[in-house]
Amino acid sequence: MKKIFIIYGHYSDKSFNAAIKDEFIKTVKENGNEVDLVDLYKENFNPVFAGEKPDAVVLDHQKRIENSDVIVLIAPIWNFRMPAILEGWIDKVLSPPWAFRFKKIFGNYGYPVGNLTGKKAIVFCTYGSPQFAIRTFFLNMPTKRLRRGVFNICGITDVIYKRYFAVPFVSDEKRKKFLRDVKKTASNI
Repeated sequence: MKKIFIIYGHYSDKSFNAAIKDEFIKTVKENGNEVDLVDLYKENFNPVFAGEKPDAVVLDHQKRIENSDVIVLIAPIWNFRMPAILEGWIDKVLSPPWAFRFKKIFGNYGYPVGNLTGKKAIVFCTYGSPQFAIRTFFLNMPTKRLRRGVFNICGITDVIYKRYFAVPFVSDEKRKKFLRDVKKTASNI
């Protein structure tokens, strides 16, 4: 049994992101895994970070991550990043010195050392743009940033990134295919 911590970052229960969340949760529970869900919008998470020490909510999320095996992010990509509420969650929760620290080399130079080694991350993202545009013109920016700039720095190297393109424009059959991929991913945790 795996303990799965899900961060959900979409405001609508009728969105395709909600369908992804529901299918993922249903499948992992059917396979005997435990789910801990944070719905950032429903919990009215404050994403604004102004240098303050972690509050009770942030400390609670960090503790829940410590108790999990897998971290799952589910959100759309807007303007080549996740919604501000989820980006703020990353800034506040996956922050130093808890998620990573810096090992000094000399002077002001150092490199990050992750504190979350041994965990797995799965990212489900929806895009309004077609795959060709994201891969060709925008060089997979959201993927690279999340994988390298967030999870790898935190010590999480086992990262699965699932992307579903042109979601507002695809057929119902294509959406069902996307959800079959979600089910397959959830079944292989």
